[in-house]
Amino acid sequence: MNLKPIDQQVVVVVGASSGIGRDTALKFAQKGAKVVVAARSKEGLDTLVEEISASGGDAIAVPADVADFEQVKAIAEKTVEHFGRIDTWVSLAATSVFANFDNVTPEEFKRVIDVTLMGQVYGAMVALPYLKREGRGASIHVTSLEGRRSLPYQSAYSAAKHGAIGFIDAMRLELKNEGYPISVTNIMPGVINTPFYNKGKTKLGVKPTGVPPYYNASLVTDAILYAAENPVRDYIVSDVGRILDIAQRISPGLVDALLLAIAFPFQKTDEPKSEDAPNNLYEPIQGYDKVNGDFDKLEVPSIADMLDKGPAFAIGAFAVAALGVAALLGGLGDR
Repeated sequence: MNLKPIDQQVVVVVGASSGIGRDTALKFAQKGAKVVVAARSKEGLDTLVEEISASGGDAIAVPADVADFEQVKAIAEKTVEHFGRIDTWVSLAATSVFANFDNVTPEEFKRVIDVTLMGQVYGAMVALPYLKREGRGASIHVTSLEGRRSLPYQSAYSAAKHGAIGFIDAMRLELKNEGYPISVTNIMPGVINTPFYNKGKTKLGVKPTGVPPYYNASLVTDAILYAAENPVRDYIVSDVGRILDIAQRISPGLVDALLLAIAFPFQKTDEPKSEDAPNNLYEPIQGYDKVNGDFDKLEVPSIADMLDKGPAFAIGAFAVAALGVAALLGGLGDR
């Protein structure tokens, strides 16, 4: 597969108003790509396009709810109408309900599936005809390590991510069988410090959190930009993610025991939050159109991702990473 350099690409980023998606759109624009950003938050998209334009980039916004096929189709149509083609499509949109499975309503579970799984499905459905027309391109899907190993309190989200990986693997084989040189990439982040935990609906009585340690969104963005130029099948982001994936393959029972010990207490903060608090399950909410979440102090470097950038870089940062992990473990021990 011969993918274009980023500065020659037209890139669609779906789920771009905050978090990884926002950082991805900014980085593509900085590298010279023409960018189309889509999400439900019109305010978030407007500020993103303004930021890209202010730095000399070229971007347009298409507000859309990815649970609606026609709205996703409109993203592709407006991209081609404005820029003439699609070279890379990046699917990132997701939402979640943090609750015990038996405390999630059928409507809530379905909504998470519609956004987090069907949004990926619809994106691939509308992008593939244009990628096939170009004779090359990249379909990049940001799923989650929860597509390999489910977590408690996130049954609907984990189900959606498992489903996404299933259709991605099937689609990739079909494209290879048909002879299309289209790269299909599944990027699986670990716990990333974004507003995701602020925006999801919670029934835990408190603001939810990921199981530490956290990693910076830029690690995922780097993986996405790499996949836009270099065909790669699967990419797990974060040390903990890679370790957990290996452990799950070797002994799911051992991972069960580990998660029983840490996943329940460490997915709850001490900050009260009612299930009626504003959330983005059905509608966008204001105030979170940014890249980072609230857990900067729990971020650590990822040695594996540093090694991907080169051994010299990794060796230079190893001491910093070790100190960060030690400090984090000390804090968790106190808790």
